[in-house]
Amino acid sequence: MANTQDRQRWARLRFAIVGPLLASPPPTGQLHRALHELSGRDWIHPNTGLPIRFGISTIERWYYDARGQQDPVLALSRQRRHDAGSARVFSPSVVAQIHALYRLHPGWSVQLHHDNLRACAALEPALGATPSYSSLKRYFRANALVKKRKPRVDTAGARQSAARIEALEIRSYEAEYVHGLFHLDFHHGSRKVLEPDGRWIRPLLLGVIDDHSRLGCHLQWYRFEDTQSLVHGFCQALAKRGLPRCCMTDNGSAMISDEFTAGLHNLGIVHERTLPLSAYQNGKQENLWATLEGRLMAMIESSEQLTLDRLNLLTQVWLEYDYHRNLHSEIGTTPLRRFTEAPSVGRDAPDSQALRRAFRKHVVRRQRRSDGTCALEGKRFEIPSRFGHLESITLSYARWDLANVELIDPDTGVVLSRVYPLDKNANADASRRAREARHTPTKSTLANHDPAELLVLAIDEHGLSPLMRKHLQDFAATGLSPGFIPSPQSDQNTDNTP
Repeated sequence: MANTQDRQRWARLRFAIVGPLLASPPPTGQLHRALHELSGRDWIHPNTGLPIRFGISTIERWYYDARGQQDPVLALSRQRRHDAGSARVFSPSVVAQIHALYRLHPGWSVQLHHDNLRACAALEPALGATPSYSSLKRYFRANALVKKRKPRVDTAGARQSAARIEALEIRSYEAEYVHGLFHLDFHHGSRKVLEPDGRWIRPLLLGVIDDHSRLGCHLQWYRFEDTQSLVHGFCQALAKRGLPRCCMTDNGSAMISDEFTAGLHNLGIVHERTLPLSAYQNGKQENLWATLEGRLMAMIESSEQLTLDRLNLLTQVWLEYDYHRNLHSEIGTTPLRRFTEAPSVGRDAPDSQALRRAFRKHVVRRQRRSDGTCALEGKRFEIPSRFGHLESITLSYARWDLANVELIDPDTGVVLSRVYPLDKNANADASRRAREARHTPTKSTLANHDPAELLVLAIDEHGLSPLMRKHLQDFAATGLSPGFIPSPQSDQNTDNTP
C-alpha cells in the first residue's frame, strides 16, 4: 500500500515519467513517438499501488510544464486551490455566532455547539444556512477551538492560570547544572497501610528530585501533608545530596508556611512557586509519580498488611537500586551517572542541628514585666531574668517543637538563650532563684580608672548628685543671696549648737 501521507507523491510520479525526456530531449519530430511509448507503459498508482497508464496529451502537458523550470518537481506538483483554507458555507455572521458561543461556553462539545448554532439559525433566519456537523468539527480543529475543562475552583489564581495558558506558550525546560533546581511535592499513594492501632490509612509520599539529573534526592511516606513532614523529609534530602540553588514547589499550605520559607531563606535557596492549578510546571515530579506507580507499586501489589515503615524501606531500596540505575529515556543515561558526572553548582549541607534550626519562624513578643514571661502559641514561656529589661524579645521556634524555643538577637540572629515553658507547679514551692546579673562595664573599660574616683564622680561627700552640685555652683557665681529669710527657730538652733 502506498504512503498516502506523502504530499509530493504525484509530483514524483510525473517527474519519473517525463524526467527522461528532460534529461535527453528527443530530436525534432520524434517527440510524439516518445510520448506514445511512455503512454503505453504501466506505472504504479501513488494511492492504490495498482498499475495505471496515462494518455499522450496528459504526458505532453506534464512535459511542457516541467521544461525550462528551475524546479521541475515543484512545477509538476498539485497546485493549491485559491479558496483553500476558507469555507464557503461559513458566512461572516455564522463565524461570529460560532466564536460568540465558544467564548461563553468553551467547555461545550462540538455537537452541542452545532445544535445551538442550528437553534440560533431557527430563531434568526437572517443568519442563513448553517454548516454540517463534520464541517463545524473541521472548523473547530483548524481554528484551535478545543474543548476546555471548567476549573475545579473559581478563584483569582485559577483565572490567572487560565489566562496565562491562553496567552503564553508552554515549553519544556531543564536546569543547566546539577543542584541548579530541586522539585518537591506530595503524592497521594494508591495503597493503604496498616497502623499499629488497627486503622487503615492512605499515606502521602514526599518526593524531592534534581531537575538536571532527575535523581531522587529523597522519597519518604508520611501520614500527613504538613510542614513538619515537609521539613523532616527535605532536611534529609539536603543532608544526602547537598544544598541546591533553587527549589520549586506548588502553593500548598506546607510549602508557603513561615517555617519552610524561612528555612529556604536562611540556607540561601531561592523559592520558586508554580501558578495555581498549573501542575505542568512541575512536570518532572508528576513523571516520577507515574514511574513509581507503574513499577514500585506494581511490584508490591501482592504484599498484604503493608505498614508505613515497611513501605518506606521498599521505597528506598527501589529508588537506589532501580530508578537511579535504569536508563532515563529523556536524558539518555541513568540519573545517578548524570548526577555524579555533570557540572554542579551545589553546596555542602550543614549539620543536622543547623538544618533543624534553619527551618524556624521568628516572632516578636512583648515581655510581661510582672513575672518575666511572654505568650507563644497559647502557652507562656519564662524569659531569663538577665533579659528582663527588654520590652520586646525575638523568639525562634517551630510550631511542632515548642520544647526548643530560643531567644535570638533580632539583628544578627545569634542565639542568646533557650526559653522554656512556664512550670507553675515547680514555682509553687515558694523558692526563688536570684536574679541574674545584667550587662555591666567590662574589665577593660575600668582598667584605667580608680573605683574610688568613679564613686566621687557620681556622689560627693554631702550626698549631692552631679546635677545638684552644678546648680549650686551656678547660683554661687551670681553673687545673689538666698531667696529666703531663716526662721527664728533656725537662728536659735544655730546659737545653741555646740
